[in-house]
Amino acid sequence: MEDGTRRPMPRIGLGTFGKSGDIGAAAMLAALGLSYRRIDTAQGYGNEGNVGKAVRESGLPRSEIHVTTKIGYENLRPERVAESLEKSLQALRTDYADLVLIHWPHRDHETMPNYLEALRAAKDRGMAREIGVSNFTVALLKRSIEILGPDVIFDNQVEVHPFLQNKALRSFCADNGIGVTGYMPVAGGAVADDPTIRGIATRHGATPSQVAIAWAVQEGLSVIPSSRSREHLAENLAAGELRLDPEELLAIAALDRGHRIIDPETIAPDWD
Repeated sequence: MEDGTRRPMPRIGLGTFGKSGDIGAAAMLAALGLSYRRIDTAQGYGNEGNVGKAVRESGLPRSEIHVTTKIGYENLRPERVAESLEKSLQALRTDYADLVLIHWPHRDHETMPNYLEALRAAKDRGMAREIGVSNFTVALLKRSIEILGPDVIFDNQVEVHPFLQNKALRSFCADNGIGVTGYMPVAGGAVADDPTIRGIATRHGATPSQVAIAWAVQEGLSVIPSSRSREHLAENLAAGELRLDPEELLAIAALDRGHRIIDPETIAPDWD
């Protein structure tokens, strides 16, 4: 930020994967109308234009909305990082993104210094308020810190939900001042079929998705659930007010079974 301080991200934001076209744009605008103040997109989602349109049509000041985008795998060449980000900002109709992430680490680890330094240079130019990574393992984070130094990587966006809790990775991030944003926080809807989560939801008069989101928030994560339904958008945001008791948190902790949903064969790293 201009004053040198780091502005915290809203704990619950809107994930926009799959939100293209008019329906996607309407969902984004509805979310902003429901008091969402964080929208997560990516070059690979093909909807940065929708995000820009929703932000503009919301009538909200740009400074009140936290916008994250991600550099695509195909753009992890030094000359392409800033160039592709400029195109993203044009689509988003903004001068800067609040957070810019490397979407997936390049499989050629020798290229990491080049694209990370290019990302830092883009931040220095004012194109990003903060920079970070996505789908980085502990080993890759250690290498990133060696390259950029401490306190540069703001956030690591990874899959986290009750069935894949990523505890070792989250612990490393906590020890090194790196935030964690969990995508797929309701495990693609699978939390609705789990009896433990259903039982907790019944006791609180909540939905299983709300329980999963509340668990993540109480664990110190940020989350970016996705929905096109105004009703579900409102429920997801309201989950931030739900408080689970220690016994319920322990019961959810016991559900971890390393069940990964997003694992693209061609670019996924060697997971922790």
